Amino acid sequence: MRIDKFLNAVNITKRRSVAQDMIANGVVLINDIVVKASKNVEVGNIITINYLKEPKKYKVLQIPTTKSTPKSLQHQYVEEL
Repeated sequence: MRIDKFLNAVNITKRRSVAQDMIANGVVLINDIVVKASKNVEVGNIITINYLKEPKKYKVLQIPTTKSTPKSLQHQYVEEL
């Protein structure tokens, strides 16, 4: 699954366009490498988002099979480090 779709599907960003803007501005990294929106996410990857106050890191536990997941099930797909 593409990184922009993944961030939206697991409720890290509210909209896919927000995820795409963040990626275009270079604040999203996978395994400490700046990525493009087309980069595929794999189980075990570490996603870093450099917010203005502090970076947040997420470990990919599972790839969702649906377009969106309930916020209550977010812990099944990503673990905040």
